[in-house]
Amino acid sequence: MNMNMKKSKTKKIILIVAVVAVLGAIYPMYLFFMPHRDVQQTEVFATLSAKQLVDEYLKDYTAANNKYLAEDGDSKVLIIKGVIASISEDQNNQTVILLKDAGENAGVSCTFLPEATKRIKNLKPGEKIKVKGFITLGASYDEDMEEYEDVNLMNCDIVK
Repeated sequence: MNMNMKKSKTKKIILIVAVVAVLGAIYPMYLFFMPHRDVQQTEVFATLSAKQLVDEYLKDYTAANNKYLAEDGDSKVLIIKGVIASISEDQNNQTVILLKDAGENAGVSCTFLPEATKRIKNLKPGEKIKVKGFITLGASYDEDMEEYEDVNLMNCDIVK
């Protein structure tokens, strides 16, 4: 009888460990395959120039974060107006456009949605554009590296 109770307890423990392991594997997959936030259908919180947004962060980083960022991941959707300083690709082969005025220390780095590629393929540095996306990081100055960090906007698309 005592031996059967030990076997039963062992089976329960194994079952619990197996369930936890399966759930532990499923949750990251759920996050990875979760649909992206539809920024283009989300209401715009504010329309600013790249310089205005950068200056706001460099003046008071905490206040700007409280205004634009949210801990739950639903950070504010913004329309940013600016001059294209550069166009590049990130490690995920997504187009990244830096909006930055000449002589400014930092700008707004806009990572575009893959479906926006056709609408942005003919853009050139020096052009003025408006971009809609959600903010993930504000501008700052890194004293150790002695350089400025750009504002980051994700899931961007061109606004006509």
